[in-house]
Amino acid sequence: MDTTKIKVGLSRQEGGDHYIHPIQPIEYIMLNELDFCAANIVKYATRAPHKGQFESDVKKIMHYAELWLELQQLKYDWEIIWL
Repeated sequence: MDTTKIKVGLSRQEGGDHYIHPIQPIEYIMLNELDFCAANIVKYATRAPHKGQFESDVKKIMHYAELWLELQQLKYDWEIIWL
């Protein structure tokens, strides 16, 4: 996906200034085709040092990592069943 063509949405941020980076989390997420859990890990890791809720954001990262691990295991188990 070529995110350079997304001009309006990437040119502003709704609420706060915690995503002022050379590449926005949404760009990284879309370019790498991350799933929901991985995308949220990137989002919270990117903003954690800047938003003023570091501990809360790290706990969210840990929660999404746990969910991601469990969901990947379920996906693997499901694929084994249907082979």
